Amino acid sequence: MDHSAHHMAAEPARCKMWMLWNTQIIDTCVVFSQWHIRSNLQFFFSFLAIVALGMLYEYLRVFSRDFDKRIGVKLRIRNGRRTPPTASGRSSPERHGDHAEETGLLNGSRVTRKQGFAVPPLYRAMRAVLYGASVGLSFFLMLVFMTYNAYLIFAVILGAGAGHYILSDTIEPNGPADKGMACH
Repeated sequence: MDHSAHHMAAEPARCKMWMLWNTQIIDTCVVFSQWHIRSNLQFFFSFLAIVALGMLYEYLRVFSRDFDKRIGVKLRIRNGRRTPPTASGRSSPERHGDHAEETGLLNGSRVTRKQGFAVPPLYRAMRAVLYGASVGLSFFLMLVFMTYNAYLIFAVILGAGAGHYILSDTIEPNGPADKGMACH
């Protein structure tokens, strides 16, 4: 009687970790040991969940950008100005993009200052929560990528691409460069 075969059958399946490109489906764990894929159906739903997380990441990026624009409009209206003042609160004589140049007092050299309004604490807190959520989600997706599972990597890319396609249907000619799905 072979007791080793009986002992192996009673042992629960464990997560398999690969540090190389792989297409393993069964016994793949996604970030947590609790997210243990034991069947093709679980893998299919995990794939869909990761696509959805990639789309959520893109949604957070677009929402954060639009939220910043809405705050900027409110602050401009509140301050009664069409264009934002310099960091010192004065209008600048020369403007270059997002920065203003002013002549220094002592040496006549140019000093570059960021443009904008002071953001009230509530809006700063809301922006910080959105930023933290997007950074956290981006790192989570990076960990999914680090399973080196070709299917899960494709799910992240598919979710990011689909989210970008659905949510980024307009472009601003002078808007900021799009960062993509960087970790943060």
